[in-house]
Amino acid sequence: MPTAYLSRSLLAAILVLTGATAWAESRCSENTSSQPATLICSYKTLPIDSGSAGKRKVVYQIPIGKAPAGGWPVALLYHGSLATVNTFSYHSDMPFGAYHQGKLIKALLDSGYAVVAPNALTAKDAWQTNAPEYANNYQQSNDYLFFNNLFSAIATGKFGPLNKQRQYAGGMSSGGYNTSRMAVSFPGKFKALAIQSASYATCVGAPCEVPALPANHPPTLFVHGQADWVVPWTSMQPYHDRMLYQGLKTALYSEPSGGHTWFVSSPGQILNWFKQHP
Repeated sequence: MPTAYLSRSLLAAILVLTGATAWAESRCSENTSSQPATLICSYKTLPIDSGSAGKRKVVYQIPIGKAPAGGWPVALLYHGSLATVNTFSYHSDMPFGAYHQGKLIKALLDSGYAVVAPNALTAKDAWQTNAPEYANNYQQSNDYLFFNNLFSAIATGKFGPLNKQRQYAGGMSSGGYNTSRMAVSFPGKFKALAIQSASYATCVGAPCEVPALPANHPPTLFVHGQADWVVPWTSMQPYHDRMLYQGLKTALYSEPSGGHTWFVSSPGQILNWFKQHP
């Protein structure tokens, strides 16, 4: 047999014996035999200007191999409160099911999507989309300046060969609200969105009034647990209903016992949604 084939077979055997389940083609390695289980993806960082607040750290990675014509499609992932992104390293006992966020990163990279994970201005307050002073005055926020600089960096190749025509966004909790903000304040930039355990851009917690949505609101998947007491299912429902009422593309995946957390099923649900909107 060819040497390359033997090498891959040997590598696969080693990975199985050590509990690691990643293939050589993956940027990520997973060890399910350790306690807690670990998942680590290689990453790069790039500082992006945030005006008077200085530069914000952006963690990112591109898939292995040659980029397709036009560049890699890119998924922007937004963290929740108290969960800033410094690396792409996860373990199975992290709060809010963050291990499955790592699984999502792996699934995206292995499927040919670049992953860009920026950081909010402060970990405590997270994204400014629903902060009282900026909810309806978002263009005055530091986030608005930062994201315009981030999108410019993507378009000019600072993160590598990325396709600015195939941008996706997703996030949980505060990151989910920020995902909605992409539709409200950055029209036309995203092919599809995935909102986990959150709702409309300016809502917070239980109450949520959703105004008329822009006609070009990206197709949006909602992933939400019916036992979520932080952002109740009934807070998300008006957003989903509004999209249905306006004839906008949307889908809902809900788990009856799911709380305010990433689900085991979240990576597959989100990846499949993005794939449906090339």
